[in-house]
Amino acid sequence: MKKIFTALSIVVLSVHSFAQNKEKDIDEVNLQGRFLSTPYNDVNENVVVITKQQIQNSPATSIDELLQFYSGLDIKRRGSNGVQSDITIRGSSFEQVLVLVNGIRMNDSQTGHNTFNIPFDISAVERIEIIKGSSAKLYGQNVYAGVINIVTKTSSEEQVTIKAQGGDFKTYDLSASATFGSEKFTNLFSISNGVSDGYRYNTDYQIRNFFYQNKLKLNDGSVSLQAGFSEKKFGANGFYASPTAINQYEETQASVVSLQYQQKFNNLSVNSSVYWRRGQDMYLFIRQNPSYYRNMHIGNNVGGTVNGTYESSIGITSVGIDYRKEFLTSSNLGERKRDVTQVFFDHQFKFFNQKLEINPGASWANYSGDNFLYPGMDVGFIFNPNHKVFGAISKGFRIPTFTDLYYKSPTEIGNPDLVPESAVLSELGYRFQNEKILAKASGFIRNTSDGIDWLKPAPESPWTAENVGRINLKGFETEFSHQLLSFLNYRLSYTYLDNQYKNEELSRYALQNLRHQFVAQLGVKFLKFFSNQLIYKYSERVNLGSYNVLDEQLNFRIRDLNFYILINNLTNTKYVETNLVPMPGRWFHVGFTYQIKMN
Repeated sequence: MKKIFTALSIVVLSVHSFAQNKEKDIDEVNLQGRFLSTPYNDVNENVVVITKQQIQNSPATSIDELLQFYSGLDIKRRGSNGVQSDITIRGSSFEQVLVLVNGIRMNDSQTGHNTFNIPFDISAVERIEIIKGSSAKLYGQNVYAGVINIVTKTSSEEQVTIKAQGGDFKTYDLSASATFGSEKFTNLFSISNGVSDGYRYNTDYQIRNFFYQNKLKLNDGSVSLQAGFSEKKFGANGFYASPTAINQYEETQASVVSLQYQQKFNNLSVNSSVYWRRGQDMYLFIRQNPSYYRNMHIGNNVGGTVNGTYESSIGITSVGIDYRKEFLTSSNLGERKRDVTQVFFDHQFKFFNQKLEINPGASWANYSGDNFLYPGMDVGFIFNPNHKVFGAISKGFRIPTFTDLYYKSPTEIGNPDLVPESAVLSELGYRFQNEKILAKASGFIRNTSDGIDWLKPAPESPWTAENVGRINLKGFETEFSHQLLSFLNYRLSYTYLDNQYKNEELSRYALQNLRHQFVAQLGVKFLKFFSNQLIYKYSERVNLGSYNVLDEQLNFRIRDLNFYILINNLTNTKYVETNLVPMPGRWFHVGFTYQIKMN
């Protein structure tokens, strides 16, 4: 820990020093919001944008591994290479984070374990936008701790990208993507297949993805379609029940289809979409004996949203409505359905030559006949294009999943009387950015009411879903990245969480957060064609102790061909992230990507 705090001291001193330098204006990065694409510097929340270049250079084999390289995000994996991951932000549960693909909701109404079944692999991702904190006034339920929006991009450039990778445990991944079209009609197609025998008994997997996206440009508008399918088949040694359940097996599918329409009429902008997401989950307690215990769940979420933004002399006013219907057919949970309706309002005021921004707003939700109001406000003050102070306070909420409500097994009992959990989150932060430096620091508090957790009064009792009362979390985080030289860059980030929860019964999720999380990344280019990325992670979990992990990727790039060597867990650290499932030791991969340009 002494090394961590020494590094943080260096960050603070570096920020003070570099902030005095006069630099050029920040290049704008536009975030895809519910209502508008917003320049990065206009966002009054703690935002992380992972670019295409950062993705390509990172030693990550899947999207969930990539997210582990950013503090404040806790990715609790069972298995490797994207088999199954629970995505949490700042000590939240895996149910309390909203996941979007190009702005379309991917959250699974059966269980959050399946939310991150994304229908493409990491090579198809253009960028990832992460908002830390509750944005319920813009996005509604599930935005309890944050939003992760995974963005892909169509193009008219006729280009095919091929990727092949092989590694230990008879692991291989093959993928291909293609862009094509015209100036007005652009397309993206992606396909991938990954297979492994697994790093220990009954951890083999096969993952297949298919994804298509297009965009038709109109006068001051566009129409876009996306359709994707993901299938995972994997041995689930110790994933659920207990570590002794070594013969579990699971097959999941996720499909998404959406149609989006955007149009600008003078000062009015309209953004609307209709979508359908289907999830299927088949679980066996004993893989070799399906008749012993088998669960089958099929869920469908169908919905639509219409949002409008109007620019006037008093600011920017945004109003939206979202409706969806959730269906589930399950051998365990029964036949279930429900409606969720949400209305959103937000207004942006700007004062003092656009330097001060104040954005009040609120969302109203109707769920199971009850009405809920969730207000919020964020504020930002820009000293100059490089310096900004921001703050936000809002109320977020999450409605229980069908598993929370109705699941029954010898070890777990749902609770149909659960009410939505809610929290008030506040944050105050500072951001500095120029062409070479990004520095951020913020403190935050999240006070939860009626938190949903699974409890048991004694070790031999079954887990039972309950509204547990208050959970109070406070913390702070800091990030510093610097392009030191044309061939050398580094990034340091740290998050500290203090989670206060008192209950005499054993808790399943409330105290699994990371107390300390430190990430250091070093990127170097050398000998014209070579580059190297080294990422160090220190994690101290409240209930599972601490561990250090080092990942490494060496690239040799010449024109459109890139060869790479990837080593995950270089130091062969023994550690677990959740449920006492041991994570892989040192894992070698070699591979290449090749871009074929047709024109």
